[in-house]
Amino acid sequence: MDGEINETYITLEGHVELHKYRYLYFAVMLMAYICIIICNLTIVYLIWMHENLHEPMYVFIAALLLNAVVFSTNIYPKLISDFLSEKQIVSYSACYLQFFLFYSLSGSEFLLLASMAYDRYVSICRPLQYAAIMGRTTVSIFLTLAWLVPFSVTGVQVVLSSNIKLCKLNLDGILCNNLIYNMYCVSSKVHIIFGALSVAFIAFFSLLFIIFSYTRILIISYRSSKEVRKKAAQTCSPHLLVLISFSCLCAFDVIIVRLGSNFTKLVRLIMTLQAVLYHPLLNPIIYGLKMKEISRLLRRLFYQAKAQ
Repeated sequence: MDGEINETYITLEGHVELHKYRYLYFAVMLMAYICIIICNLTIVYLIWMHENLHEPMYVFIAALLLNAVVFSTNIYPKLISDFLSEKQIVSYSACYLQFFLFYSLSGSEFLLLASMAYDRYVSICRPLQYAAIMGRTTVSIFLTLAWLVPFSVTGVQVVLSSNIKLCKLNLDGILCNNLIYNMYCVSSKVHIIFGALSVAFIAFFSLLFIIFSYTRILIISYRSSKEVRKKAAQTCSPHLLVLISFSCLCAFDVIIVRLGSNFTKLVRLIMTLQAVLYHPLLNPIIYGLKMKEISRLLRRLFYQAKAQ
């Protein structure tokens, strides 16, 4: 099998009553994907077109929304096509590509959220130094690292996994996530250790930094004037809501992998769909409603379209 690894196909067995509800699944997920693309790219377009939004906070928001678009594109086209296919299969290489993008982009989201937390910390706690600290160079470095580091770390993990022998060619899910480890004949200690260190380095330390930053903001805001507290609430609450939403996505992924055997097939399917559906849809809604400037421009764009 090692010599034919590129021709190996994996069967995705996580679908429930596909023969009965395939067109319903197809319609719902297609509409969800279209909404994700339109909603996220609309806000990115507004940030791109309006110079008053060319600030670090809005640049990070645009990066986060673009990250969500790529994340969804990595999952939805294959998922939608599977609903109409007689066999739900994926090649070994395509499965690993989806796995690579899934966790690379998830890691990027953590680092982007950490960058946004730092931006808000400097803006509220060190306002006089904000322009000097959060310059174009700093923002470019943060964006580069946010994508480069997770892609490099996940790439090493994929390389370490590529030569491990498979004992089965069926996956108890609808996409290629950490469930692929269940197909291995043996677990590699190097792979397990590296995976744990990767999660600690990207997710855990990013989360600690985010919590530290917002805790400092809360303390400084509480000691400051009402205007400072209002500014902190207006600019930080959307980021915290997105962080909570993304943390739920990560929790669903961990629960599915670690405790999936304890759940029915239907429950596993619902949890997987929640993990890939809610967060990319919630991001533009949260920023569109909670960010005052974006909300104003969205209303203007809507009225212009309605008038035409």
